Amino acid sequence: MPQARRKTASWQRPGSPIGRRGPRKANPKYKRNLREPWKATDVQTLKQLARQNTPTRVIGLKLGRTETAVRGKAQREGISLKPVNRSPNEGRRRR
Repeated sequence: MPQARRKTASWQRPGSPIGRRGPRKANPKYKRNLREPWKATDVQTLKQLARQNTPTRVIGLKLGRTETAVRGKAQREGISLKPVNRSPNEGRRRR
């Protein structure tokens, strides 16, 4: 006799490990400002951190923005994110 098929998919059955997701862990350092307008204080902080040669990723964490958003805003505001006090050969490998 053929075995009866179950009506629910395996990932929908209670207790199934397939497709189970745990709760997402929130990073307390990263407050998301997704699609929020930039405040004047945010732009001032961006300018200050860029002057101090802070990495873009760290600036994003401090402002609660993505690295791409920080780069875009810096470009629109005319803020240079390039390190000022580095020699031209510092990033090269030596042979």
